[in-house]
Amino acid sequence: MMTMMLMMCSSLVLLGLIGVGASSSGSSSSSPRMKLSYKDLQQFNGVKRFDLERSCCFGALLLDEERGRLFVGARNFLLSLSLDNISKQEQKIYWPAPVDWREECNWAGKDINTDCVNYVKVLHHYNRTHLYACGTGAFHPTCAYVEVGQKLEDHVFRIDPSLVEDGKGRSPYDPRHTSASVLIGDELYAGVATDLMGRDFTIFRSMGQRPSIRTEQHDSRWLNEPKFIAAFGVPESENPDDDKVFFFFRETAVEAQGFGKVTYSRIGQLCRNDMGGQRSLVNKWTTFLKARLVCSVPGNDGTETHFDELRDVFLLQTRDRKNPLIYTVFTTSSSVFQGSAVCLYTMNDIRRAFLGPFAHKEGPNYQWVPFQGKVPYPRPGMCPSKTFGSFESTKGFPDNVIQFARHHPLMFNPVTPLGGRPLFLRTGIPYTFTQITVDRVNAADGHYDVMFIGTDVGSVLKVISVPKGSWSNTELLLEELQVFKDSSSIISMQISSKRQQLYIGSDTGVVQVPLHRCSMYGKACAECCLARDPYCAWDGHTCTRYLPNTKRRFRRQDVRNGDPNALCSGDHQKQRVLEKRLYAVDGSSSFLECIPKSLQAQITWTYQRHPENPREEVRERREAGWGRYAGLL
Repeated sequence: MMTMMLMMCSSLVLLGLIGVGASSSGSSSSSPRMKLSYKDLQQFNGVKRFDLERSCCFGALLLDEERGRLFVGARNFLLSLSLDNISKQEQKIYWPAPVDWREECNWAGKDINTDCVNYVKVLHHYNRTHLYACGTGAFHPTCAYVEVGQKLEDHVFRIDPSLVEDGKGRSPYDPRHTSASVLIGDELYAGVATDLMGRDFTIFRSMGQRPSIRTEQHDSRWLNEPKFIAAFGVPESENPDDDKVFFFFRETAVEAQGFGKVTYSRIGQLCRNDMGGQRSLVNKWTTFLKARLVCSVPGNDGTETHFDELRDVFLLQTRDRKNPLIYTVFTTSSSVFQGSAVCLYTMNDIRRAFLGPFAHKEGPNYQWVPFQGKVPYPRPGMCPSKTFGSFESTKGFPDNVIQFARHHPLMFNPVTPLGGRPLFLRTGIPYTFTQITVDRVNAADGHYDVMFIGTDVGSVLKVISVPKGSWSNTELLLEELQVFKDSSSIISMQISSKRQQLYIGSDTGVVQVPLHRCSMYGKACAECCLARDPYCAWDGHTCTRYLPNTKRRFRRQDVRNGDPNALCSGDHQKQRVLEKRLYAVDGSSSFLECIPKSLQAQITWTYQRHPENPREEVRERREAGWGRYAGLL
């Protein structure tokens, strides 16, 4: 709580400013507790930047904590930057498309400078000494093994020309096409367009010892103009034969035919040990299933407002590797309703949808209904393993299982978010969410998942969800940081909990910002408490990084309630923050200004004509700027 006073005797008037700290019960989370411009971040050494002349589109970021490097894929370049300071110690590999490929691309009607170059789109750890990278190669997808050495001291960063290979089915042809891939063991699972025109989209397994496998070709029930967002491997049990790969994408919904082009977001699953069918679905997935991913706000009249366009996915690992949490960013496709949302999903809810009824088209109007007939054994979508059955390979699956899988890839029940609604949403704002990354932070009153949300105007929102009661949470927008001076859209993000840094890519460069700025929350216990930042605590002297394993007598932190009265009551700092005195002449007008450290503090001005008189609230005229008033005296 902060109080400022204006006091004078006889003909002077006492004016007081009372700032009430936002608590979880009565506050609005629409304003950030701290908002910093790019200039502010620069001034306090809060941002480091890397850009590269003659390049752009820094969309592939790969963190390597062991080597202390951030690997970056950009246009015509592979980069190796220092995790401690990305603006220093960079290594570069110039990786352009061959001249004849560029000319061929240009003859096909593509732009020689924007299309007919090599955009590095795929970047994965391959083994202890190499990365695996793929680029568009001027509409000739190409992949390479990048040697990075075994130790940091090796300072190796090069492509072996003899290890460059065809990237079809691994990297998109067109730099505008989205793709998603994950490298598990020595196998690459990729959602990508496999043709020059971008009409044949597939989920494709390549590399490794097992045969290459893909989704059914030119069948809209499997994939219908998909835009791939992310891919992850998740174990199902202790038996590796049950391991599954999940793809997140959005596509034109087949079940919404008759309503025009409607976009649905999806989660698709398949078994890692899928070998395809014996007579049908040869070299095609036999375990591929997909379900709708719903992120919506329930209305009072039973209708739902849908955020239908999936933009990004972050998999937060928990202590149980089989049950990570899935954080997602959605936007709307509506021209009437504009907004963005974060929805959170659990693996239990995802698995429940895939164990539910299959979607089936029947009846005179060919409506989509739950399949009511007998589902063949083994149930489509189950992996061949000793955990759930006796089949050793999908090639041993009966024909009726293969045929059912071929015609029923879609589940009827959608996957709904935890709590049945978005975790965090914004509507009527001049930007949209584009990326998300999450850090699990231990605080004095429990752990908090801190969400860092990138936007299309080059800003990052720092948000936490605080338990409000047994069934509900309240979301707090802690910070809004303008990390790109040119407001370029954020297209990639990586987080290092070890180094407490966030790495952010856009079309114009890469920036690095710390996960917290505790010292900027003010120089008093109350200000530190009002910040409600799980990274920060009052240590008796300053607002500083909270470390759970340290024991300090004066350490104060209360993320859940953020109540400085309870937390800082014994602090001498309290009075210095709470009260200030100013003077004004009775009958005059004065311009009163107060900008609290927390943008969610509630500001009230009071006046007192005589020390013995009670305080009264000033009739004010609110002017531009938070906490600025023209007081009528």
